[in-house]
Amino acid sequence: MAEVVVAERREHVGIARLNRPDARNALSIEVMEMLCELVEAWDRDPEVRAIVVAGSDEYFAAGADIKAMRERSFQEALVNPMTSYWPRLASVSTPMIAAVSGYALGGGCELALTCDMIVASETAEFGQPEIMLGIIPGGGGTQRLARVIGKQRAMELVLTGRRIDAQEAFRMGIVNRVAKKKEWLDAAVELADVIARRPPLAVRFGKQAVLAADETPLKAGLDNERRLYELSMGTEDRLEGMSAFIEKRRPDFKGR
Repeated sequence: MAEVVVAERREHVGIARLNRPDARNALSIEVMEMLCELVEAWDRDPEVRAIVVAGSDEYFAAGADIKAMRERSFQEALVNPMTSYWPRLASVSTPMIAAVSGYALGGGCELALTCDMIVASETAEFGQPEIMLGIIPGGGGTQRLARVIGKQRAMELVLTGRRIDAQEAFRMGIVNRVAKKKEWLDAAVELADVIARRPPLAVRFGKQAVLAADETPLKAGLDNERRLYELSMGTEDRLEGMSAFIEKRRPDFKGR
């Protein structure tokens, strides 16, 4: 039986590809558990410095398994294990890039938003269509959309279920880069590789500091940034980076 998440390594970049073609990469418990276990293992591996989460050409992830949800009772919804996977993904310290081609709907859109950056194919479509099923997003879609694009636009997408294409998502600030139809994965890996060549500890500190801007008041965010800056000043990579700059050579970062 084929793995529902396929792992690949390209030097310091880990690539996790959702692999449920018959179900349009719907986010089942099995998919989410395997994805979490994989990215958490990479997060503990100092040789992995950036992670790409991808789907197929046609589907990034078309959302949850609606047939399974239809039979779920209210009580079952309260204890469904799916709720535990989103904070696990959000707590990964290694930068994560979503490589989106085709549909990223419902939980698929939420998975992309949970990542730190999004590279989209020109064929990509994003949306939170849960309202059409009588529910609302439950994996962070309302909160992350509002933080990325603002209350007004998030309200429209959540309450209408309207889908947006890659270019509109780019204009809204959801997507970092739009790539050609056959180049979306390579473009995401290229961005990940750039990040992977940066000093690993500083990259993690930078990610923490930017996330704090979303999650805390300004004063707390500034305090957090200063603490992380001071920690970065105590690393060997800081000395190497500054020495390489002065000596006009390429730095050799060790993650120490």
